[in-house]
Amino acid sequence: MTLLKSYYEKDVLEAGCDEAGRGCLAGPVVAAAVILPDKFDHPWLNDSKQISEKKRRELRKIIESTAITFAVGSYSNVEIDESNILRASILSMHRAIDKLSQIPEHIIVDGNKFLPYKDVPYLCIVKGDAKYKSIAAASILAKTYRDELMEDYHEDYPVYNWKRNKGYPTKEHRQAIMDHGITSLHRRSFNLLSTQLTINFQL
Repeated sequence: MTLLKSYYEKDVLEAGCDEAGRGCLAGPVVAAAVILPDKFDHPWLNDSKQISEKKRRELRKIIESTAITFAVGSYSNVEIDESNILRASILSMHRAIDKLSQIPEHIIVDGNKFLPYKDVPYLCIVKGDAKYKSIAAASILAKTYRDELMEDYHEDYPVYNWKRNKGYPTKEHRQAIMDHGITSLHRRSFNLLSTQLTINFQL
């Protein structure tokens, strides 16, 4: 049985929120919001980074079939460049909450930063995805949805191997940027190379 807590506020519709892709060099940041039944439990449920890809995909099916409501929102790389990654991460959570079929009465968020969502009370919880079931569930949805997006983008830009690195700043990804320039999916406001070089653009 998991040791994660079912809720922070008892007897209210509480949504857990988390995002994926904040540190990537390419692609969107994706967030999820999830309201779980109080009695929901699964032995695999944990921070998405702590479980295998196969288990994440299986858990996604279970979460989606048993959640009271869930939704996913995102901010594109262009929107990230126009704003900043912190704001984009938070507002992608807002977009996910917007899509929920029921308005939450309380929101718990992984991390230490958030912006008010309408008049709904909220709480930021550092490492919340390893403490609360709804945040862990949101972490899994955000991660799996974003991974699938990057795998789709890989088909158009295979030299960056996004199917494997999902857009994160691996040595291989940075080398591909040096060799081939950047795509329309790269975040131009990020330090795409470990050294500042002039790079070509693929549009």
